[in-house]
Formats: sequence, structure tokens, C-alpha cells
Amino acid sequence: MSSLIVILIVVVAAFFILRTTIRVVPQQRAWVVERLGKYHAVLQPGLNFIIPFLDRIAFRFDMREVPMEVPAQVCISFDNTTMTVDGVLYLQITDSVKAAYGSSNPFTAVIQLAQTTMRSEIGKLHLDAALSSRQLLNTAVASSVDEAAINWGVKVLRYEIKDITPPQEIIRAMELQITAEREKRALIAKSEGQRQQQINTSEGQRQQDINVADGRKQAEVLRAQGEAAAIQLVAEATAAAIRVIGDAARAPGGIEALQMQLAKDYIDKWGNLAKASTSLVIPADLGNIGALVGTALSMVKQQGGAA
Repeated sequence: MSSLIVILIVVVAAFFILRTTIRVVPQQRAWVVERLGKYHAVLQPGLNFIIPFLDRIAFRFDMREVPMEVPAQVCISFDNTTMTVDGVLYLQITDSVKAAYGSSNPFTAVIQLAQTTMRSEIGKLHLDAALSSRQLLNTAVASSVDEAAINWGVKVLRYEIKDITPPQEIIRAMELQITAEREKRALIAKSEGQRQQQINTSEGQRQQDINVADGRKQAEVLRAQGEAAAIQLVAEATAAAIRVIGDAARAPGGIEALQMQLAKDYIDKWGNLAKASTSLVIPADLGNIGALVGTALSMVKQQGGAA
């Protein structure tokens, strides 16, 4: 019975020693080993062996990227406006030894440094610039914190601002400003539309007046061309008639016939003048028909002799 107890004790002791000797480190983990209270080695992922009672696992680090919440804090801008800023910091331990011995708590140190850097960067900007320069602030904080975190074995991958919240009075003022800007743009757009409408109307009226003037000009030109053509035709017809009369006058008996026609036309014109109701003052011998006919015949003879 006593031998069985001894065997059992030996087995338990061997199992305990074996358990403390063999260490299996998961992937993307780093375990820092101290021997007699002093740094000894870093156990890499996989199977590792340590000396029981001399070595101990002092620190266990996760080497994956870790998102850390940066608590909200009050910052003061360059124009003395307070605002609340919070964010997310993405970290990764790259040197487990520095992370173990460079700082008592590297993550807390990085978060505190991110907060102080954010306050410093906000203090350089006016409120409007701070609200519109998130990417600039993110880059500035990540760069500054990463430079200081090298001694802590931490790599700052990026920093992202979650919210920037100005005071309620500023928010209301910004809303009023936005409303005023929108109303201004609406009025400008309306006035531009009215201006364009007036321009289009005036251009249309101008084109209409030009078209009407061109139409009138073309009508006048056509009318003048028609009148000129008519005058030319009348002149040509008159000239042709004169030539026919001249040819007839040169024929035998033509002068006598022409004299008779002239006398007849003269008498007809006098008769028409006598029928009119208008009172006329005429020479005393104008009523002597015979004398007038004789005068007409003598004129015709003179013209015939001249011809």
C-alpha cells in the first residue's frame, strides 16, 4: 500500500514537472521568460522547454493588431472653442521585450499619449478647420504616438477619430449658418434663372425683329424690282408703239391719216373738258372749234414736214 502511494506521488510529481517544463505557445503570441527574476528568453509559437523552478512565464503578449478605445476628452481650439473628441487607436506589439520592460503598461501609455497629442493638434486649429481636417488630425496623432511608442515595443498602425462634438450653441449657430447659405444659394439660383430667362426673351425678340426687318426688306426689294420691270415693260411697249407709228407715218398716206387722228384726239379732249362741271378760265379763241382744228392740222403738217 505504501509503495503504491509512493508511485502515485512520483507520477504526480513527474506530471507536474513535465507540465511546467513543456510550453506550447499559440500562433501570434510571445511569452517572455525570466530565470531567477531576470530576463532570459522569448518563447516563440510552437513547442518550447523551460527549466522548472528556475524559469517562469513573466509576460504573455498578443502580437496581433489590437483596437483600443481612446476615451472622449475636452479639447480647446485655437479660437478658444471647446469640443469633445474621442477615437480608436489600432496598435500592434512588435517587440515583446520592450513591451515587457519599457513600460509598466504600454497600452495605457500609448492611449494617454494619443489624448495629449490630440489636445495639442486641436489647439493649433480653428473650430472650422478642426471639424473639416479629420484626416490631418488622424495622421498627426498616429505619427507622433508611433514615434514615442518605439521604446515601448508598440507599433501604432493608425488612429481614427470617432466623433468631434462642439457645444450645443455652436451646433445651433452652424445650423443657422448652413440654412442661410442654402437660402442664399437658392436666391442666387433663382436670380440666375430669371436673368437667363430675360436674356433668352430679349434674344428671341431681337431675332424676331431682325426676321421681320429682313422680310420687309425683301418685300420692298421684290416690289421695287416688280415696279422697275413694269416700267421697263411700259417703256418698251411705248417705244415699240412709237416705232410702229413712225413706220406707218413714212408709208404712203400715213401723214394724212396721222393728221386726222391728231385732230380727232384734240377734239375729243376738248369735248371732255367742256363736259366737266369745274369752272375754267380759257383763252377766248379756245372755243372756236374750226380754228382749233386748223391749228391742230397745221401743227400736224409741220410735224409731218419736219419728219
